[in-house]
Amino acid sequence: MQAIYDLHSHSSASDGELSPEMLMLRAQEKGVTHLALTDHDCVTGLAEAQSTADKIGLNLINGIEFSCTWNKKTFHIVGLNIDPSNPELLTGTESLHSIRTARAQKISEKLAKQNIPNAYENLLAESSTTMITRSHFADFLLKNNHVTTKQGAFDTYLGQGKPAFVGTEWASLENTLHYIKAAGGVAVLAHPMRYKMTASWMRRFLTAFKAEGGLGIEIITGRNNPDEIRRSLHFAKQFDLYGSVGSDFHSSKNKWVELGRLAPLPINIKPIWRLF
Repeated sequence: MQAIYDLHSHSSASDGELSPEMLMLRAQEKGVTHLALTDHDCVTGLAEAQSTADKIGLNLINGIEFSCTWNKKTFHIVGLNIDPSNPELLTGTESLHSIRTARAQKISEKLAKQNIPNAYENLLAESSTTMITRSHFADFLLKNNHVTTKQGAFDTYLGQGKPAFVGTEWASLENTLHYIKAAGGVAVLAHPMRYKMTASWMRRFLTAFKAEGGLGIEIITGRNNPDEIRRSLHFAKQFDLYGSVGSDFHSSKNKWVELGRLAPLPINIKPIWRLF
């Protein structure tokens, strides 16, 4: 049986639609053999995911997706094959949880000034997680008819320069990679083409990333095109990084992104799973 890897996915423990159990079942249904659950800044869904994965014979790779700040720019770093009980990793997640909570409260305050009161309180009451993200706010705005599409929530309220945008200082790149390495994991830059950076800036970042112990880069994502794959592959080769593949699945409502529906990793690149 051919191994099918998907090393970037989300559950309701952060901002995904499905519970960890249902995510595992969907992955099996879609033919995935090796799935990484990489919820935002938390590992709370991994125990439930592992229990289900063991029952159905799915290979679960413990993961996390950290938000980090480097040169006033935000990046997402996926940690793969981590020990979710590592104390230093958990210290990092607690710190990020505090930052996310403060940001969510500020977003809610700004929405209240736009005559949309109590957004944060309602989200806490309705959600299965306390890790409230901008995606949760977007769903809230759509559900309550303040916008007509989820993207419209970012375009009107939540995006940079909009009334409810809150700039955030996340963990440093150094600290982020420290948390991942302390937990025995490998650090991978998520969706490199989504940052809309020049090649020069990306080279500067990858130089710092590699210096801090970063090992991989996502070459195949749930919605990249052949040109983006080519550019990601170029950076992987230039910086001698392992290649990763991940759908970044959040919800079945997004018909363009599905678990395991990924182009093959180019054969001339080292796959990140060799390090597991």
